[in-house]
Amino acid sequence: MVEIEGKQKLKIILNIIALMLLIGAIVYLSIRYTPQAAELFARRDELKEAVENEGLYAIAAFICVQVFQVVVAAVPGELVQLAGGYLFGTFWGAVFLVSGIIIGSLVAFFAARLLGFRLVKTFVSAPKLAKLLRLVSGTKSELVIFTLFLLPGLPKDVLTYIAGLTPVNPWRFLALAILGRLPALVVSCYIGASLEQENLWAVVIVSALSAVLILGGWLYKDWILEKVRMLKSEA
Repeated sequence: MVEIEGKQKLKIILNIIALMLLIGAIVYLSIRYTPQAAELFARRDELKEAVENEGLYAIAAFICVQVFQVVVAAVPGELVQLAGGYLFGTFWGAVFLVSGIIIGSLVAFFAARLLGFRLVKTFVSAPKLAKLLRLVSGTKSELVIFTLFLLPGLPKDVLTYIAGLTPVNPWRFLALAILGRLPALVVSCYIGASLEQENLWAVVIVSALSAVLILGGWLYKDWILEKVRMLKSEA
């Protein structure tokens, strides 16, 4: 009992430290990149005009960036999503992002299915790979896949490679992955579009609400995943 209480206290302390580091990182990045952001805002009309002048080439280039982000899996997707909203607005930004995610997910999924563990082990540790494989395999795998893609703070693009190692139907997987990603993707696009329109109140409010949800998902993801494991074991 004493050992369990000690582990719970340690987990709470680590969560508090992580939260403080996150806040510190946000403050540092805000100070560090404020001049660049100001310059971007000052030249946003030029940027928008350049994108509009390039037309389909700009759209194709942006979709390729999103494909690259999914396939490489180490590039933060949120940055690409914010850029999509900033450059193309909430709706079209989301459309182009989903297009890139579909292509990138299919490439990652079938690459893992073709090359197997040799590929996935290059960027996922063996214990983590085994843990995630147990989750996404077997009964109720579709519910698990949707939950994992919906939860903030999980490596979604890595999950795509791991899903490729399972017998899951690629098209059903793709539909579940897109549905799970969509809420966060649309919110990021909206924040990017609001930045472009200088609607700072919307940016602050939506960003704050998103941060609360992300932090809550991150803090309780172990509890949620445990519930998912229990649900699988009951099936």
